[in-house]
Amino acid sequence: MPFAQPCRTGVGIFVVGPNAGVRMASVRIREAKEGDCGDILRLIRELAEFEKLLDQVKISEEALRADGFGENPFYHCLVAEILPAPGELQETCVVGYGLYYFTYSTWKGRSIYLEDIYVMPEYRGTGQGQGIGSRIIKTVAEVALDQGCSQFRLAVLDWNKRAMDLYKALGAQDLTEAEGWHSFCFEGEAMRELAGR
Repeated sequence: MPFAQPCRTGVGIFVVGPNAGVRMASVRIREAKEGDCGDILRLIRELAEFEKLLDQVKISEEALRADGFGENPFYHCLVAEILPAPGELQETCVVGYGLYYFTYSTWKGRSIYLEDIYVMPEYRGTGQGQGIGSRIIKTVAEVALDQGCSQFRLAVLDWNKRAMDLYKALGAQDLTEAEGWHSFCFEGEAMRELAGR
């Protein structure tokens, strides 16, 4: 099955920030629908390419559909879409996503984990908390509070200073700096060997 095509919107009309001299296209943050899986996969691949880890993407559109939209979804997802101005012939365009799931802290109880957040580069804001990425993060925070979560976690690569600066500006604490936590992963053969299979 072919991948979803990238957006074909007039990015020249989309400007963010308080000094934007051009009108801003309308942006909607909404829960993803099953039909968004092609766009979500496209954006996952773009994010992986940005992170220099594209070779690690093994997920398919079918797996995203089965895992996120069944009776007991493994994840939830928000999408950011650009809405055409009245009279424009263009369709809505998915330009970002935030994929999250619920976890549990033995110290603090209900938690939410933002696995991925990505906005296409041409639609990113100024890094001051007013752009699409910030709106996705704020929406995940609203979901967390609505579900009684006590914390909202995410991870970022150590070289992505722009993202780290944004998260700190929004009030996040860097747990590697503050508490020295490191993340570990059992995968593939190591996981099978651990399980004795």
